[in-house]
Amino acid sequence: MSDLDTTGLIIIGHLVGAMVVGGAIGLERSFHARPAGFRTHVLVCMASSTLMLVTYFQWKWLPQTLLDTVRADPARMAQGIMTGIGFLGAGVIFKEGLSVRGLTTAASIWITAAIGILIGIGFYFPAVVATLLTLGTLSVFRWIETKLPSQFYAHYHIRFDRNTALPESEIRRVLQEHGFTVANMSYRVGDNTSSFEYRMIIRTTNSANMATLAESLRVQDNVCSFKISPTGD
Repeated sequence: MSDLDTTGLIIIGHLVGAMVVGGAIGLERSFHARPAGFRTHVLVCMASSTLMLVTYFQWKWLPQTLLDTVRADPARMAQGIMTGIGFLGAGVIFKEGLSVRGLTTAASIWITAAIGILIGIGFYFPAVVATLLTLGTLSVFRWIETKLPSQFYAHYHIRFDRNTALPESEIRRVLQEHGFTVANMSYRVGDNTSSFEYRMIIRTTNSANMATLAESLRVQDNVCSFKISPTGD
């Protein structure tokens, strides 16, 4: 087999490997309907691998007369790749109401690019280990998180007519009955001065309590309006 054929097979192996591991991570993201899914992760991993092949096989594309004087630095290439990935990762992070979404997807794009770099230089063992650990983090750790006790926070606004507003003690009592505690509280008189509003951050250990509280408030005639906005990543 000629040297050209051998080089071609190596390049194909690197790119196919990048496509496989990028697709494995992307499938997990697509399954959970994340903004960057299967194809995005495949392309990120393959692009990182392709760019590293530029330095890995620089002796194939640089003129022979320049090989002794010009060297493409693989470390600088990797640094440039990760800088570019930062912009792509930032694009999948977005604010939805009072919550920030996409942080885990941005992190998965980042690690996918790093794995692509490893495959691009033929460092397969750490690439495989990193892929398995990444998939474990995205799937097994998700299950662990659901089993761990945690608190759920929400921004809670409730508005009354100024003359019939419930006292703060009553507000706290109702919240306590529904399984909430108050992290902090502020007060606001409406712009038209005819309404009074409590604004607070509340917490509970059961996210279903938010729906129960909302249903309870919906049928109360003295409540002019209310808003419960869960927070989280």
